[in-house]
Amino acid sequence: MYRERIQKAKVLLEALPYIKEFFGQTIVIKYGGSLMVNEEMKTLFAEDIVLLKYVGMNPIIVHGGGNEISKWMTKVGKETVFIDGLRFTDDETMEITEMVLSGKINSEVVSLINQYGGRAVGLSGKDAKLFTAKKIKSKDDKDLGLVGEIESIDVDILDTLCSRGYIPVISSVGLSKKGESLNLNADHVASGVAQAMKALKLIFLTDVQGIMKKGKLINHLDLKEAKKLLEHPDIKGGMLPKLECSIEAIKGNVGNVHIINGNIEHAVLLEVFTDVGIGTMLSKKPLDEDI
Repeated sequence: MYRERIQKAKVLLEALPYIKEFFGQTIVIKYGGSLMVNEEMKTLFAEDIVLLKYVGMNPIIVHGGGNEISKWMTKVGKETVFIDGLRFTDDETMEITEMVLSGKINSEVVSLINQYGGRAVGLSGKDAKLFTAKKIKSKDDKDLGLVGEIESIDVDILDTLCSRGYIPVISSVGLSKKGESLNLNADHVASGVAQAMKALKLIFLTDVQGIMKKGKLINHLDLKEAKKLLEHPDIKGGMLPKLECSIEAIKGNVGNVHIINGNIEHAVLLEVFTDVGIGTMLSKKPLDEDI
């Protein structure tokens, strides 16, 4: 019994320097994918976020929900069309997207965090003009409908909420200057928010260990190494855009970017508050340089 208590004390002592260093700092966390359907992981995620807030950090959650959107489109008999990995979004698809992201998923995340003692507030990019977005086309100039990317971010609402003890939970829906609702990529939104908020950390929760090369986990990458890795054949599928967003975040003066397996119990706490961490960390310079 005493050994177990001593072990718990050692865990707290390992976390203490990080708690002191990160006090008052902003951490942006991209949440989505399989984590949203696993009830146990949802609960553990909420507990992690609440703890971050209680020890003095300012967590901001950005979420997508592609699988849930596809499910609801199937329910209403509408075909999902992807172009270069992006969902073609006509008016009806946009209506479903906004209903799922800003309605169903956002409220579920907010409710869960509040259930475990947090004070979460749901937002979309349309609230308080948080995001101004513009329509984009595919790489080969095909029309994507109401798909966009962020042009600018007004962080006033985020600063206000964080300073008053709230946890912002943001869905990846934006508004164009013409007043059109636009479907935004949540990874890009998370990177943009992290840069705008001068975040200490940006954490991507995924369903893989991190960035893998030749079957082995890369624990750390500096900016130069990360750029070279973009051309590596092992970087493909959903990891490629995450690496691209990570590089943009580092170039935009985010302190560190972490790509971790969110299916590990208390993944966020393990990555933030332990010496070794569990995934891949990207930083501007090598770890042995004074940054």
